[in-house]
Amino acid sequence: MARRIISASRRTDIPAFYARWFLRRIEAGFAEWIRPFGGGIDRVSLRPEDTLAIVFWTRNPAPLLPALGDLRAAGYVFYVLFTITGYPKALESHGLPLDLSIRRLRDLAARAGPERVIWRYDPIVVSTATPPAYHLARFDEIAGAIEGATARAVISFADFYGKTRAGFDRASMEHGITFRDPGREERREIALQLRDIAARRWMSLSACCEDDLVGEGIGKAHCVDIDIVRSLLPDGGIDEGTFARRPTREGCGCTESIDIGAYDTCPAGCIYCYATRSRAAALARLREHDPADAMLWRPPG
Repeated sequence: MARRIISASRRTDIPAFYARWFLRRIEAGFAEWIRPFGGGIDRVSLRPEDTLAIVFWTRNPAPLLPALGDLRAAGYVFYVLFTITGYPKALESHGLPLDLSIRRLRDLAARAGPERVIWRYDPIVVSTATPPAYHLARFDEIAGAIEGATARAVISFADFYGKTRAGFDRASMEHGITFRDPGREERREIALQLRDIAARRWMSLSACCEDDLVGEGIGKAHCVDIDIVRSLLPDGGIDEGTFARRPTREGCGCTESIDIGAYDTCPAGCIYCYATRSRAAALARLREHDPADAMLWRPPG
């Protein structure tokens, strides 16, 4: 069996809300998930010899931090995509306070090493509450606070999917915020200024699913990145051609991976989330979640 890269997860925040389940799956040596299209159930081995790397996506790795040393000792290779935006509660109702997010990122870097930490400032939401000047100031504040704890920053602008528009509409009604989708030139101008801020803090900047921003010192993001995995392997050994690029949407630069998460299970309350239709739905599934199940969330019945 070819070794697999495990994504944990684009669909939900496993470290923040399902760390206990994840560690049980590591102990059991496998996990199951429902195919997003078709509804069938698949299984993947999580044994160290079958797992090339684990890519964690999170806003709060704290529940998983005590286990990172054991994961490394068992032979697992991993890195963490850590989202910190510091948006107001109207956009992220149940996110960590900014100062605590920063401390958690620095704690993660101290335990795992800065080479295993990537800061995501995304999505960039342009609104009356978060205009371009807000993003430049907030990005500069965060970058200064985490300097030395990571050398990579990733950005993207919010996509106005159906779920995203619904969240924006709710925030407009409840908080009087107006949202807009900036044009290419405005996005480019913002990105170049963020590039300069990142460079002052010894960070590279890359754009996720934003090919029109790539160039002039802004790289193309590969969030599941075979080159990062290769750099973390003890011998760097990966057979050429073993892993193909497997985009999840237009402009995506990711390497193929298996995602063991589930949609509508993250209760963080981010209004722009494409993976959760509502916090109420996510809370219901969190209550139904069984940490002993092979699947993160299994439909009742």
